[in-house]
Amino acid sequence: MAISGMMETTMSNTDKMEDYTKYEQARIIGARALQISMGAPFLIKLDDEGLKKLGYNPVEIAKLEFRQGLIPIRVKRPMPGAIKRDAAAKPFDQTKLE
Repeated sequence: MAISGMMETTMSNTDKMEDYTKYEQARIIGARALQISMGAPFLIKLDDEGLKKLGYNPVEIAKLEFRQGLIPIRVKRPMPGAIKRDAAAKPFDQTKLE
């Protein structure tokens, strides 16, 4: 989820796994595992023996895809000191409801 009006950096698929924080890694792997468990196709080729070795576990399959850099998910990080340009909220006028 990107915050509008903030400068952000985008990490691509070519970035190393070490460039992500442990929280970003968990979020990426968890999101991909959910996709796999809902029936999304694998991004790596696995035969029946490979699937048995992983125990048909979507999290393990997602970890393997992540280590190989195949997951097409981006991480957007807000830069410190960026100017926020959020629209100011208008005060709520309850008299208009009556």
